[in-house]
Amino acid sequence: MAPKGKMGRLIVKLADSMQGLELVAAVGPAGRDYIGMDAGIAAGTGKETGAAVYDNLEDIIDRADVVVDYTSPEVSMQVMEAARSHGKAVVCGTTGFSDAEMERIKAISKEIPLVFAANTSMVVNLMYRLLKTAAETIGSMSDIEIIEMHDRYKKDAPSGTSKEMGQVIAEAMGKTLKEVAVFGREGKGGRVPGSIGYHSVRAGDISSSHTVMFGLLGERLELTHHAHNWECFANGACMAAKFLEGRPAGFYTVKDVLGGGEDE
Repeated sequence: MAPKGKMGRLIVKLADSMQGLELVAAVGPAGRDYIGMDAGIAAGTGKETGAAVYDNLEDIIDRADVVVDYTSPEVSMQVMEAARSHGKAVVCGTTGFSDAEMERIKAISKEIPLVFAANTSMVVNLMYRLLKTAAETIGSMSDIEIIEMHDRYKKDAPSGTSKEMGQVIAEAMGKTLKEVAVFGREGKGGRVPGSIGYHSVRAGDISSSHTVMFGLLGERLELTHHAHNWECFANGACMAAKFLEGRPAGFYTVKDVLGGGEDE
């Protein structure tokens, strides 16, 4: 977790101040001018944390209980493999993994406790529950569209959060997302009945915005979440790190962190 990143800066700040957490180190790419600095100073908080910035996870991992990772799929796989080798827990908020990488992540979670969360916002995870209810109630009679917006720098599309939303909806209707997802539209022809349409917007510095539309004749229901900044995600990541204390190996989600791992 680099202390200069948009998530890293916030996680350093929150982890240093949140009761029940102790920040022991941050890890940045080799060659950066902040390697060796105090993580709080590097993150721009203006406060020393007593935790330094390293450029090699292996140098510090044995001092930690949990590794919080928001990087890229390639780096995240290396982080999780290192955590597995050292018997450390992981909170992974990275998105954009391939199917093969996801299978490996699930295999790793059989050896260490791992929270996998495309979105660590508590409100987004409440939205998942609302989507499940809506899909079970009116999904079969609705035209369902998912519109997600992020900043110009986001590399994967659709977002991991929107995919999770689609999975929740599809499963509530007894289907899989692969069966019903349609990504963008071009050309001629009517809407495929029962499909879930995806539309990705990348512009400016939009933090995160997801709208799910259930369109019926004469009316529509829209469920929308807007993140004004990334602090809600950083707070959720720190809560997930606390949640992992003493947990057995397993593949956990933010539902588990919030106390609603199994639907009643």
